[in-house]
Amino acid sequence: MYIHKLKIGDVELENNIILAPMAGITDRAFRIICKKYGDIGLTCTEMISSRALYYNDQKTKALLNTSKEKRPISFQIFGNDPEIMGYAAKIISKQADIIDINFGCPAPKVVKNGDGSRLLLDPKLVGKIVKSVVKNTTKPVTAKIRKGWNSENITAVEVAKEIEQAGASAITVHGRTREEYYSRACRFRNY
Repeated sequence: MYIHKLKIGDVELENNIILAPMAGITDRAFRIICKKYGDIGLTCTEMISSRALYYNDQKTKALLNTSKEKRPISFQIFGNDPEIMGYAAKIISKQADIIDINFGCPAPKVVKNGDGSRLLLDPKLVGKIVKSVVKNTTKPVTAKIRKGWNSENITAVEVAKEIEQAGASAITVHGRTREEYYSRACRFRNY
């Protein structure tokens, strides 16, 4: 692996090793241990529901605790309402170095609400969400996507263009469709 410095917006990382956000995994204790014993350029919080922040959910607010953690830290949010996502961006901007938007989560409980990878079926809405988040923060905004919903709906290029045009600083692509979840090897083809 080629390790080098990486800059996302105005945030310079010591290296290009990024701890991926995973619900139930990348909690505060895990991030602290990884940063202490690993050479990680950026850590990321677990997925944070924009709607839960909007309604002032106390359990969700606990996910914002990053005290005594080494910087930089990316906060990942998800949701399907541009206005509420903009609100969430304002809230987490007080602590985040980078704001990451999740358009890749395949979990049924997330998808059934129209969040996560479900948004890959509506590239224009993805663009509106990113634009709202960018408008409501001075922090760099990034996005995580999948290559598409299923083999008949490979939308990564179209979605990535919307994200770029809306002002995001970087995009991460998970090389599987939502339908593939975490199974099989990732396969990229020219689309």
